[in-house]
Amino acid sequence: MEAYKQEFIEFMVDCQVLKFGEFTLKSGRKSPFFMNAGAYVTGSQLKKLGEYYAKAIHDNYGDDFDVLFGPAYKGIPISVVTAIAYSELYGKEVRYCSDRKEEKDHGADKGSFLGSKLKDGDRVVMIEDVTTSGKSMEETVPKVKGAADVEIVGLMVSLNRMERGLSSDKSALQEIKEKYGFDAHAIVTMDDVIEHLYNRPYNGEVLIDDELKASIDAYYEQYGCK
Repeated sequence: MEAYKQEFIEFMVDCQVLKFGEFTLKSGRKSPFFMNAGAYVTGSQLKKLGEYYAKAIHDNYGDDFDVLFGPAYKGIPISVVTAIAYSELYGKEVRYCSDRKEEKDHGADKGSFLGSKLKDGDRVVMIEDVTTSGKSMEETVPKVKGAADVEIVGLMVSLNRMERGLSSDKSALQEIKEKYGFDAHAIVTMDDVIEHLYNRPYNGEVLIDDELKASIDAYYEQYGCK
């Protein structure tokens, strides 16, 4: 596993973005782990977050794209900090764009989008925090495609939960790839998290011990993707 992926796992833990225990998800599933990107709140945390996204995007999609699109609401700050990090790390200026939940009908920046306008020929990388069911793409992809004649290169999320979607035995990222025809990747997967933390002390504590590992295994037995 690449060093930045190991660092990112520890970073999520340090920021209390990735937690272990028992959590009820929006889907109603009882999960032994939970990720909340809303817990990145300080300047240094957001700076590092952008760097991890930029490295993962560079690894998976290279430099041949023009726009980072972050769906409202959590995707907005992620797309901004990633655009900054991309400029600093790779010397490439990419634009950011996000949608509005409600269209603005006044001022100089009327419309459905924040940041850069999408233009014909733009190559777009979508950014989200985490995708469990892929529902957000159902709303976002038509907006992006409807704004201009653009090509969506792919999607990048923080964590691939590696569980099946609500309508099939495939993961949300697999479903997105098959439905929309573009790649979908994560900075890390839950397999990466388990590999890095299982029975390994971090800051003096074993976060994934045998008991929690058994709970995760049981969860994937019921909800894991094929």
